[in-house]
Formats: sequence, C-alpha cells, structure tokens
Amino acid sequence: MRKEVILVTGAAGEVGQALIESLAAAGYGNILALDIKAVPAEIRALCHEEIVGDIVDDKLLNRLVAEYAIPQVFHMAALLSTRAEYTPETAHRVNVEGTLNLLKLSVDQATWIGQPVKFIFPSSVAAYGLPDLETKRRAGAVKEDDWNKPTTMYGCNKLYGEHLGRYYAYHYRQLAAEQRQNSIDFRALRFPGLISAFTLPAGGTSDYGPEMIHHAAQGKAYQSFVREDARIPFMAMPDAVKALLDLQEAPQDALTRTVYNVTSFSLSAAEIADYVRVAFPAAQISFAPDVQRQGIVDTWPEDQDDSAARADWNWQPDYDADRAFAEYLIPNIRQRYVEKA
Repeated sequence: MRKEVILVTGAAGEVGQALIESLAAAGYGNILALDIKAVPAEIRALCHEEIVGDIVDDKLLNRLVAEYAIPQVFHMAALLSTRAEYTPETAHRVNVEGTLNLLKLSVDQATWIGQPVKFIFPSSVAAYGLPDLETKRRAGAVKEDDWNKPTTMYGCNKLYGEHLGRYYAYHYRQLAAEQRQNSIDFRALRFPGLISAFTLPAGGTSDYGPEMIHHAAQGKAYQSFVREDARIPFMAMPDAVKALLDLQEAPQDALTRTVYNVTSFSLSAAEIADYVRVAFPAAQISFAPDVQRQGIVDTWPEDQDDSAARADWNWQPDYDADRAFAEYLIPNIRQRYVEKA
C-alpha cells in the first residue's frame, strides 16, 4: 500500500525549511522531504521521511510514483537567480525539466489516488522584465500579466513554469483520444525578494538585503552590489510561508487565476541600510554596484500589485517593514551570532 505523504522539494532551502516547520506545527506529520542535499537534523525530525536525490532523476521519480500516494506537492526546488546566470543550462535543467518531471509525476499520482493533485509552485519577481529605470518608476506596482519579459534564465524558467502549470491544469494532452481532465490543481505565487532570519542567503539577486544584516551582526563590513536607490519589493519569510499555506487552503472555486502576486513592503537598498544601522550602529555598509547584477535588479518592478490575492483568498501579510526588522529579522539574526560567539 502506498504511503500518503505531502511532498516538499527543495526541503533544505530557505523556503523549504521554513515551510516544513510550519506544516509540522500545523499537525502535518506525513511530510516527505526531498532535496539534492540532506536537510538539517532538526528539520528531518519533523518529517515522515527524507530522500536525498535529484528531481531530474527518472529513477527517483519512478520510485516516488511506486511507493507513495502524493495528493499535494510543494515544489520549492530551484537554482536561484545569481547562480543560474553562471550556469544557465544547468538552471534550465533543474528549474524547467525538474518542474516538468514533477508535473508529470502529479498527473500519474492523480490517476492512482483518484483526485487532482494540488501543486503549489513558488514563482518570483524575476519573472518580470522592465526595459529601463524610467519605465520601472512609472510602472509602480505591477500586476501579474504586465511586463512578463524576464532578462535572466531564472526569470525565464519561473515564467515558463507558471505556463507549464496552467497547461497541465487545463490543457494537458488536449488532442488525445483519452484526455485526463483536472489531474492537477496548480497554484503559483509570484514572490518578491524573501528575507529569512534563520537560514543564510543562498544566491538570490535580492540577497543584498539579508546580507547587510548578517554582516552587521558579525561585525563585518559589507559592500552592497546594488546602488543605494535600487528598489524592489520584499517579504519576511514567515509571510512567505503564510502565503503558501493560505493559497493551498483556499477553495478552488474562489480562485480566478493560477498565478498570484504576493508582497509586503518595498524598500530601497539605502532604506534597508538605515534599518540595519539603527540596530547595529557600528555597521559598515558601503555601495559598489556590480553592473551586471544591478542591471538585473533594475528590470524588476519597484512593487507588485497583489490585489487579486487579497480579493480571491484574503491575502494579508503580517509583517510590514518596521515589524519585519524590529520583531523578526534583527533579534533573530543577532541571536544567531551571539550563540556562535
């Protein structure tokens, strides 16, 4: 008999770890954690099982189909934006082929369990691509269907992942003699830059924000790779997890789209530095923009319009900028390095 589990890919990553903690706290004990590297022991203890493996490994996916009943997938695994630019072909393999494999696995699972598989997919602000700073400033908070012309491999991968999910949800094998209807209930969140207090930045182009805090907490100087006026939307990690859980719990008939913007606050790099200097008066923060990475940030909107999420499933972040820094980021990151001292 297949064991029923909730599959979390990318379980060792920033979002994956935070999500597993919240799922466990909510009473889910049947979590199957999957990542190419082992999850920390404290996260492993919250899971029914851990598998170390690659989402592009056909043998692994065949094993998942054979051994488990998977009514729900949280697909967190991805190669992030900065790393993806150094190895774009590898990024495509992980971010696109991996997503495609999991969508196909979900179709197979739906056949076995006799119901649609709920597939939660984190997308990114990187799916946008504005042509210049003037347009970016004029655009303000952008809607989901505006400016979908990403300039990074990661952004292209995420945008394509959104389209693949919509295809598998509504149009999969539409010309086949025996069509599979409603095999996947696909739901995507287009996240802003995410900031976690408990895991280290891992290669995102928006990581100059958390990097400032981590360096200041260690008494290390930090040189930002973006300009002081660089502005994009951000979200504290607890709100990212809240959004994932809120969306997966929303009634399907309340949803008017497959992809939703969610956001919390928009800050410039200088404003982030100001928050850090208030908490760490000795912080040494300077700005030496990297032309290429700055160029990527300049294509992302200053803010995201998340009115559809607010209307359809009552999305509301818990953390504005003041609360995120004062109650979540600063005290927890400070404590991390006090404990290591």
